[in-house]
Amino acid sequence: MAQIEKFLVALFLFAMAHSIILVDATFSKSMYITWGSRHASMQGEDLQLVLDQTSGSAAQTKKAFLFGSIESRIKLVPGNSAGTVTAYYLSSTGSQHDEIDFEFLGNISGQPYIVHTNIYTQGNGSREQQFYLWFDPTADFHNYTIHWNPIEVVWYIDSIPIRAYRNYENEGIAYPNKQGMRVYTSLWNADDWATRGGLVKTNWSGAPFIARFNHFRARACKWNGAVSINQCALNFPANWWTSPTYKQLSYAKLGQMNWVRNNYMIYDYCRDTKRFNGRMPPECFKSQF
Repeated sequence: MAQIEKFLVALFLFAMAHSIILVDATFSKSMYITWGSRHASMQGEDLQLVLDQTSGSAAQTKKAFLFGSIESRIKLVPGNSAGTVTAYYLSSTGSQHDEIDFEFLGNISGQPYIVHTNIYTQGNGSREQQFYLWFDPTADFHNYTIHWNPIEVVWYIDSIPIRAYRNYENEGIAYPNKQGMRVYTSLWNADDWATRGGLVKTNWSGAPFIARFNHFRARACKWNGAVSINQCALNFPANWWTSPTYKQLSYAKLGQMNWVRNNYMIYDYCRDTKRFNGRMPPECFKSQF
């Protein structure tokens, strides 16, 4: 009987180990171009997305994930990027999809990019927070990371947290923990809304517009269907994202986040009482970090 128990434990550990995937590989091994193939290129560690008047371009991962850390280094469209949107996000599919967003809204030369963040749960979004950046995102590559576990989602820029969304599912607030999500990147024309609400249009004389990505890493739990809902959430050493370290931001990280939010946040849906006619989303009354 003891041998059978040992075998079952070993089998469980093997299954758990193989549910975890470390994508320590190149863009070309992890992703494929989904549209605008004539406007995009992928080679080794590098992905280049291009937008002109005929088309934008996009790519996505071959695999879906549930919990972990997704990161990439991005160098945004330089110069007059008004009307353009560079997107980097996680998403499942369908009308009840989950989604975690980074979107970078272009602007006219000399004006700052806007970092637009959002989170969808079961098809419902409208949880936008927006920030200016404290550096020029077009001069060099910078790291953008989404860390996602059963407790919270945290958005990082160069290892500095800018936003968190905690799990209050036990209080009736939806949380993205039951759908595997792929990683998507795209560059597209959104001049009907992206810059000053659509007042500033894309200047096509500056095309082609180019966004560059490198060093994509997904240290995450591979989605294998419904069985992953429990497997990827187990408090188990291989599920490193469930360790106490990742259940709450450290005092130092909280200080960094407060610095960003106090100095660079320009929109928070939880402060927009007119938008919701005074009926604020329930998570706005909860501590998020």
